Order: sequence, then C-alpha cells, then structure tokens
Amino acid sequence: MNSGRPVQSKIRQNIVEILYFMKSGYGYEIYKAYIEIFPAVTMRSIYYHLKKGLALKEFKVSKIKSEKGNYSWGPEAEKIYYALDVNARPQIDKKVKKYFEKRSFKKIQ
Repeated sequence: MNSGRPVQSKIRQNIVEILYFMKSGYGYEIYKAYIEIFPAVTMRSIYYHLKKGLALKEFKVSKIKSEKGNYSWGPEAEKIYYALDVNARPQIDKKVKKYFEKRSFKKIQ
C-alpha cells in the first residue's frame, strides 16, 4: 500500500475544469469562481494545488503581470496567470460549464 497523499485530487481536478473554460486566470480569480461553483475551500488550498499542478504539468504559467496600486504590502502586486498544460485532463463538468455560460451571457447584456 502506498503512503502519503494520492496524486489525484478533486480540488485540482475542479481547478482544471475551471481553467478549461477560463483559458487563463490568476489565483484569486480562480478561487472566486471555485467557491461559487463548488463547496467551500480555502484560498491557501487553491494556491497549494496550483503549485502542485505546476509540478505535475497539469498547469503552466501563461504570464506574470505586475500591477501598481496602494496595497497593504507596498505599491506593487504580481499576478501569476495559469493555463492548462499537457497533463491536464478536463472532463467538462456540467456545473462549471453552466456557470461560465451564465457569466458570459451577463457580460453581453
């Protein structure tokens, strides 16, 4: 019997489903979509699974963007945008598809 955490993760698979429809997104943006579609999860868990997904080649960094602003930690924030990589296996979850269809419909109006 194997010890340690299993390689597969329901949370990471849900992130794959979200990124399939988003094409690219940064951590907090992915987190906001996740909590609207699936049961509650911590932001820390999302960032853990994004990092783990990078190691497993399920996600890749598509771009890194710096933004100027008045943040509590200083005048600049760095957003790391993620996209699907070669090992991602989206299964086209119906809840995620419905969420993004509604969301894009609202943008048109």
